[in-house]
Amino acid sequence: MSEHVTDVLVVGGGPAATWAALAAARAGASVVLADKGHCGTSGATAAGGTGVWYVPPEPAAREAAMASREGLGGYLADRRWMSRVLDETYARMNELATKGRYPFPAGPDGQPLRNGLQGPEYMRRMRIRIRRAGVRILDHSPVTELLTDADGAVAGAAGYRRQAREDYRVRAGAVVLATGGCAFLSGALGTNTNTGDGALFAAEAGAELSGMEFSNAYGIAPEGTSVTKTAFYAFATFYGEDGEVLEGAASQGGRSVIARALLAGGRVYARLDRADATARAAMRLAQPNFFLTFDRLGIDPFTDRFSVTLLAEGTVRGTGGIRITGDDCATAVPGLYAAGDAATREEICGGFTGGGSHNAAWAMSSGSWAGAGAARYSRSLGPGRAASRPVTGAGGAGLRPTGSAGPVHGRRDSGEFVRLVQDEVLPYDKNYLRHGAVLTASLGVLDELWAQLRGSLRGEGAGLVKARQAAAMTAHARWMYAAALARTESRGMARRLDHPGQDPAQHHRILTGGLDRVWTRTAVPAA
Repeated sequence: MSEHVTDVLVVGGGPAATWAALAAARAGASVVLADKGHCGTSGATAAGGTGVWYVPPEPAAREAAMASREGLGGYLADRRWMSRVLDETYARMNELATKGRYPFPAGPDGQPLRNGLQGPEYMRRMRIRIRRAGVRILDHSPVTELLTDADGAVAGAAGYRRQAREDYRVRAGAVVLATGGCAFLSGALGTNTNTGDGALFAAEAGAELSGMEFSNAYGIAPEGTSVTKTAFYAFATFYGEDGEVLEGAASQGGRSVIARALLAGGRVYARLDRADATARAAMRLAQPNFFLTFDRLGIDPFTDRFSVTLLAEGTVRGTGGIRITGDDCATAVPGLYAAGDAATREEICGGFTGGGSHNAAWAMSSGSWAGAGAARYSRSLGPGRAASRPVTGAGGAGLRPTGSAGPVHGRRDSGEFVRLVQDEVLPYDKNYLRHGAVLTASLGVLDELWAQLRGSLRGEGAGLVKARQAAAMTAHARWMYAAALARTESRGMARRLDHPGQDPAQHHRILTGGLDRVWTRTAVPAA
């Protein structure tokens, strides 16, 4: 086992992780960043383009920006946090232009357009920036558990280096979890590293989660592909298999119609025939990867019909995640911070978000705050503390089984557990079109799967990474459905067929946590 000592450990490799690493290094901390993939190329942002919630500091524009999604989010967002994120995003995007030399395009008036980023170029530059800041990057080094000290404070992490084929451990004064959300290996572009690992690690250390009911995001994609750029489908007309317009189908407010048509066994087709010439040109410039598949297949999506499907994106586009307890994105566990999709976005989105925009703004803002906060916390411990304090591993399921499931031939492997979890969270009639009776049945199945996994599953080396991913997805699904059952109304994206209306008495957030026994409780959002 190789061992490293640092002031701040950042787990992840996307925008939130790199901004966290940069902020911690700027604060004078030594920083190690451990990524499951190759930092700069892994994750959802690096795989495509993204809009950014970038709004100039003009009172009317800021007010309109904050008001635009409050209703969609069920009025659970916090305007103080919205304002903080708008300020931070404005500063960080301008910094990308000046210090990062990002090549923002210019509009017709010659002014730079800073409300979007090309993911590959953005993340390539962020990797260069953190390396120049002195951050040590451990690529292809998935973390498998957190380390804690005798007082329960987080004191580092352990993992496995895929290419070196060795275990490793990082002792740290503080840890930032920026591991992304959980898309349950649905096949959505860039989400194969997003298996909910950070939420599992946090819960094992004693942290809480919030907004996990807001986790049933599904993106529209051309059938047989992985590109879920749902915003472009605002220009689409949808058709049934009979060629007739599919009434009520839409990218926003009409995806349930698409889901029902697909559940009925038919195919659904789309054509982006509502985009004029100007919009078509802008779309190709903004998201060139969206058109790559169409171009290769000889399809003109503006004039030709093509079949579509819905891919689960869970808490990658949903808002639920690790609960944060301070402006520096600290969690309830000393020494542990959360950022990006791993953390709840309820503070700025309430119960609804989507791809890009708010998500991208939250990643760079929360990452910057978490990195700076982690550096301050580590510094408060005093010199040498990270290296000297005794630590123990906090990991459980998939790493330290509690018992036996009987004969070896009766045990399930990681892949089988993943498939069984997917059976409960990917189908539209279980997770998207939610009903209390169906949620209860699925949660019962997931609870039993957790008991089996907790009792018997154990991996080593690369197998340990898969075992822990299976555990994380199982835990994530249980928290999602427990929170969904606790919200007996329809608010934000957490819609219930058996409770279709919004209940003013449930204007609260739902916290959840626990491993062998999942719990929920309510918390009132800030005014």
